[in-house]
Amino acid sequence: MKESDLYLPLKKFLEQQGYEVKAEVKDCDVVALKDDAPPTIAELKLSLNLEVILQAVDRLLLSPVVYVAVPRSCAALKARKRKRIVKLLKMLGLGLLAVDARRNAVEVLIAPTSYTPRQSKPRQQWLIAEFVSRTGDPNLGGAASKTGRITAYRQHALEIADFLLRHGATKASDIARRLDIPRSRNILYDNHYGWFERLGKGIYQLSKLGKQSTQSQCEKRLPSST
Repeated sequence: MKESDLYLPLKKFLEQQGYEVKAEVKDCDVVALKDDAPPTIAELKLSLNLEVILQAVDRLLLSPVVYVAVPRSCAALKARKRKRIVKLLKMLGLGLLAVDARRNAVEVLIAPTSYTPRQSKPRQQWLIAEFVSRTGDPNLGGAASKTGRITAYRQHALEIADFLLRHGATKASDIARRLDIPRSRNILYDNHYGWFERLGKGIYQLSKLGKQSTQSQCEKRLPSST
């Protein structure tokens, strides 16, 4: 399939709505005019990628009605990231057309419109809470994977593990008080990393894995002898 294969189905679609349509006008793949309305512009591409999005953004200087037109079979329309792509196009004020060249049909997936994302206060508060709860800046931006990222939760779990390594089995309430970590009970009970063992009501000690992990973290914090 060629990009030009998308043109005739799109031209027919627009003409049926009363537009006059012409191709390759001032670097625009498709331009359609109707009455006194702003021009409708479409950029044709076989795949939905950054290149066509940037082209479409440039066309916003010419008209507020700009579409990206891709084949209906385009991989990006089927992938799990489709929702994120659609959200991005909405935020940019771009429309999206799916063209079925075989059936000579066009579907409007998004109409160009001004868009202001609705912020999530709970998520914003979670972000700030995580920032404030972390001790120092333990990660290198862009380098930490989801499994290797040091979160405030992990820092607190390490503090608790280090305490148990030094003091042995202890009540969760005593740990929370002495370390000033209010959620110590939850961290011990959830045992997300498998570091803790419950001996009795509210009493915990380090597991074998917990000892290994804590000792490993301590070694990393020791200054090099060389």
